[in-house]
Amino acid sequence: MTLVQRMQQLDRRYIYIVIAVAIIIPLLIPFNTKTYVTEPTANIYKKIDSFAGREDKAILMSFNHDASTMPELFPMEVSILRHCFERDVKVFTLCFMPQAAPLVDYAINTAKEGYDVTSGVDYLNFGYRPFALQLPIILGMGEDISNALETDSEGRKIENMEIMENIRNYDDMNLVIDFSGSASIQTWIIYARAKFGANIAAGITAVMVADNYPYLQTGQLVGMLRGLKGAAEYEKLVDIFAAYEDEDYPNGRPYSQEILKEINVPITADKIIYEVTNEDGSVDKISTNAEMKYEYKKARIGMNAQSVAHVMIIVFIIVGNIGYFLTRKNKKLG
Repeated sequence: MTLVQRMQQLDRRYIYIVIAVAIIIPLLIPFNTKTYVTEPTANIYKKIDSFAGREDKAILMSFNHDASTMPELFPMEVSILRHCFERDVKVFTLCFMPQAAPLVDYAINTAKEGYDVTSGVDYLNFGYRPFALQLPIILGMGEDISNALETDSEGRKIENMEIMENIRNYDDMNLVIDFSGSASIQTWIIYARAKFGANIAAGITAVMVADNYPYLQTGQLVGMLRGLKGAAEYEKLVDIFAAYEDEDYPNGRPYSQEILKEINVPITADKIIYEVTNEDGSVDKISTNAEMKYEYKKARIGMNAQSVAHVMIIVFIIVGNIGYFLTRKNKKLG
């Protein structure tokens, strides 16, 4: 039997083993790659960052997913919460799925480690609300948030909480980000945006990206985090801008496209390190004391594994096609 024939008759289980190894090794042994930030991701970052330090602006994060989509959506949620905590942006959380309620708590508890933030002051979890009440709540928040929801996840009245000062409706809670593996973003677009002019953004699984591009292209979405790639991009933005500290910017620096092009953040270190590329091609490394926790780079590590797996699949496709054409040629000659 020739090599070509063996290639064509290769047991598919060997292919599965190779793909498994290609995924597992990058997860266990991370390596540094460049993450290129796209405009839909940057737009969300810039919108949230424009609320930094303001008492009259806030964002709402709507968790509309269960644990099955956590690998793609959870890193997004942690990164955005971290951005808000770094830049002193008020953030509210809400879910209409009972399965999402523990995920909200998990995301908040993961993100707030190392930050001096307090529930009811810096962030507030409205908790789980039945899906049947989704439409009344979305419409009600356009008039008065404290009337539409009344209590938080712990049963406390929200009306007189410190975080609610200067926050009344979508004019103040001026960005809603829906995290989902379904079409739930459409409800926010139809009712919160169309009726009240709320800014809407989406954090979605990769399989839903194509369905939501029309909303992005027409401006009905201010931005979109697209699968694990979008989460990796946002992680990088938070590392470069929100987590940056020096004498001029003690609480993070503003977004800059020029800085973004020049700086890369390696994920193999325990601390955040900025690699600055100079005009002559040389690279300067700037070390910081800021921690590079695993939770802060989970999406970028996942993208490494995904990229290696994709390369291996492409290689198998090429090899398989070469084997097929050679086999067909031999049959014609023989």
